[in-house]
Amino acid sequence: MQTLYALEAQEDAMKPGEPVRILQKHFDQSGELLAYLLYIITEVARYAETDSRKRASKHLPSEQDRNVNIKLAGNEHLWKMLEDPSLKKAWQAFKPQLAENKEQIKRIYQELTGTEQYKRYIGEAGREKRSEKEMLEFIYNDLMLPSESFMGHIEELFTNWDDDVEMINQLLSGYIHKPQSVNFQEIMSKEKWEFARNLLETVMEKKELLMDLIRPKLKNWDPDRIATLDMILMQLGVSEFLFFETIPPKVTINEYIDLAKEYSTPQSGQFVNGILDSIHKDLLRDEKMHKVDFKANS
Repeated sequence: MQTLYALEAQEDAMKPGEPVRILQKHFDQSGELLAYLLYIITEVARYAETDSRKRASKHLPSEQDRNVNIKLAGNEHLWKMLEDPSLKKAWQAFKPQLAENKEQIKRIYQELTGTEQYKRYIGEAGREKRSEKEMLEFIYNDLMLPSESFMGHIEELFTNWDDDVEMINQLLSGYIHKPQSVNFQEIMSKEKWEFARNLLETVMEKKELLMDLIRPKLKNWDPDRIATLDMILMQLGVSEFLFFETIPPKVTINEYIDLAKEYSTPQSGQFVNGILDSIHKDLLRDEKMHKVDFKANS
């Protein structure tokens, strides 16, 4: 959807392969966002050692300055993350240290050390896997996400934050539970990538055929007043009706209603629902919902 919208707004002629490159860029941004958030979590945890060195190097360090607890810097889940070859490779490519805000990291760490959760953590003898994991989750869920200044920093760096936040939160939680469980060089599985690429290319290649089915349903609508995004969503929906055998039509309709409600105008959900539902009924009536046959013959 985002790729087609970007192409629709583009005035210059497309170069060969450009749509797929734009699509790949969207997926790459999601991987970079996940890698960056994990980098900040690790930097906050490792700041315990930085804080210890700074306080011990004071001209007249106090007893408290000489005995800063650095248990967090040795967090076992933290070090599994730091030793993850895939994550290290992502950091080498993206270079998150060039985008980091050191004051943000320091502030989050200082806020952390004042919490009861942190005091319980450093007061526990030994290392318990659950506590190690929960402390890293606490840094993210209770300190980074609620911080307006940090979220402003993220939104400035990643325009895809609002779109990806739910997926990123799920991936990040899963990764903290099981470090080294994500391939950062392939955030999107091959099957999902193939689906996304095929859907994009199908809509572009079959646009006139798709519009032949959509146009008759727009008799009572001024085409110039139909939101560009609504038109794109309808093309995607009809494309799935005709060319993607594994997707039930009801799933397609519900998916594009939700996208229309979230990304387009207040009336778009109802509008897209009405058009797609009507086209679906026509295809059933005319016995054109045999997706494999339609794909082969068109």
